[in-house]
Amino acid sequence: MTADHEHLSADDIRALDRAHVLHTWSTQARISPFVVAGSEGRHFWGADGRRILDFASLVVNANLGHQHSRVVEAIAAQAHRLCATAPAMTDASRARLAGLLAEVTPGDLTMSLLTSGGAEATENAIKLARWYTGRHKIVARYRSYHGATAGAVSVTGDPRRWPAEPGIPGVVRMFDPYPYRCSAGHPDPCPVCSGGPHLEEILQYEGPHTVAAVMLETVTGTNGALVPPDGYLQSIREVCDRHGILLIFDEVMSGFGRTGRWFACEHWGVIPDIMTLAKGITSGYVPLGAMVVSEELAGWLQDHEFASGLTSTGNPIACAAGIATVEAMREERIVENAAAMGEVLAAELPRLAAKHACIGEARGLGLLWALELVKDRDTREPLVPFNAKGEAAGPMHRLAEAAMARGLYVMTHFNLVLVAPPLTITRDELGEGLAILDEVLSTADEAEGS
Repeated sequence: MTADHEHLSADDIRALDRAHVLHTWSTQARISPFVVAGSEGRHFWGADGRRILDFASLVVNANLGHQHSRVVEAIAAQAHRLCATAPAMTDASRARLAGLLAEVTPGDLTMSLLTSGGAEATENAIKLARWYTGRHKIVARYRSYHGATAGAVSVTGDPRRWPAEPGIPGVVRMFDPYPYRCSAGHPDPCPVCSGGPHLEEILQYEGPHTVAAVMLETVTGTNGALVPPDGYLQSIREVCDRHGILLIFDEVMSGFGRTGRWFACEHWGVIPDIMTLAKGITSGYVPLGAMVVSEELAGWLQDHEFASGLTSTGNPIACAAGIATVEAMREERIVENAAAMGEVLAAELPRLAAKHACIGEARGLGLLWALELVKDRDTREPLVPFNAKGEAAGPMHRLAEAAMARGLYVMTHFNLVLVAPPLTITRDELGEGLAILDEVLSTADEAEGS
């Protein structure tokens, strides 16, 4: 039997979408979404069959690429066996995935709340930190994104939080380790980019006895692929320990091999008290997230109520996809490939930056990189204004459109081009994508020179 929707033309789909679908972070009348007809490997294609090389892993979540057979088969098999359970129940897929997460996450992270995505994991991490410490403040960074639900968008630092304000109370902000645009001018040593001194000053003003947790993206994602300098995370960890503050790492984007390690914090040997996960946990095939907690917190929860609930906690289909993802990553050496291909980007993207005057800096780790585009390398004026909208953001939109027209999908945010292909990408495919990127950056070069 053929599903009715399989007979829809691309025009039919666009018409239905235009009439009935609300798209996120968009003014509805201004958008014309690409109609995806299918996908496989590192490519997706439209109704006309034109193949697009995915250089952004969709929204940096398709870590295994598209239609990975092991995950697809696991989803189908689980759907035939058991589609849903109640939150108070358990089943083989839920229990086994939680066990696997305890194995692959670093240190003593041991118990997981399985959620429907990263925002829910963030919400519950905030609540747990407050319950456990008896304190209410959360310190988060300005260049961050933690989700779009009420609590998650409140701890988010970038302007996506503005329409949701006023948000939840008790959120305090700190600056980011961002040498290219350091708010302190990046002296040596730099109090902001070394972490601890900046955090200590904030705690002095806020009162450390009021702070429940510090929440950080281990490697900042869409806000610039900001890799913390060596010693930064260790310094933050030491300050948290000194004051009895929990450390929460948001590894929603940087986890599951994205930076060339299973989790980005492993590059520096720093273990959080709570880690939030999503995106790559199922390669985006089924909505799933997790809040993973340390043995100390797990022990505390044995006789303290976890006062939260989610209808789809540990959905069996989602958990089956998570199990298949972890197994595929292990057996196919996906993390090792991400590290190897990351070395290619570490060599090639600086070469691209040297060639194109519009690139102020290329930075990243593993397969999570950003090109920061500027009007002037000397002044470092961004190619488009911070949080530019509409025509003000035109140069970035035109760059993305030029790439798409040539068969390459890239993600842009502010004056940044994210380079974050699936972790299964080959050396030849990287070369293909970089060649297209090289070609379309001439558009931004022209804008830089104007």
